[in-house]
Amino acid sequence: MNQRLPLSSFPKPALDGLSTIEGYLKGVFERGFLELVKLRASQLNGCAFCIEMHYQEARAAGESEKRLYSLATWREAPYYSDRERAALAWTEAVTELAGGVDESLWMQVREHLDEAAIANLTIAVIAINAWNRWNVAMRTEVGNYQVGMFG
Repeated sequence: MNQRLPLSSFPKPALDGLSTIEGYLKGVFERGFLELVKLRASQLNGCAFCIEMHYQEARAAGESEKRLYSLATWREAPYYSDRERAALAWTEAVTELAGGVDESLWMQVREHLDEAAIANLTIAVIAINAWNRWNVAMRTEVGNYQVGMFG
């Protein structure tokens, strides 16, 4: 597949806005946790570029191969904390949205994350979904990502 538009075609104010959100989120969540969320959303959205990027970033943050290989089946795998499970369930619900966000899920997430963390997690999911949609629609070239490439 040929790339349709490079990232440099992304409108600068929008790119700056998403980049500001990304910078903010780095100060809110531990890196490995945030990379798991981004990787899971990217898997759901079929974004090869973002899967490659967040897999590499998660490894650089100290995530194990076992946890990363199992991420698509996190419900069955024993390698995730209750907090991570709540965040991954929330990530899936906010990414897929077709069925809405169930009240029982809200209650589950509230057991493990406070309101500020839920708000920040939701912002993280919104941001990665925006990046996924750009990269999938524009067929961003896969295979050249290097850890830390975007800051």
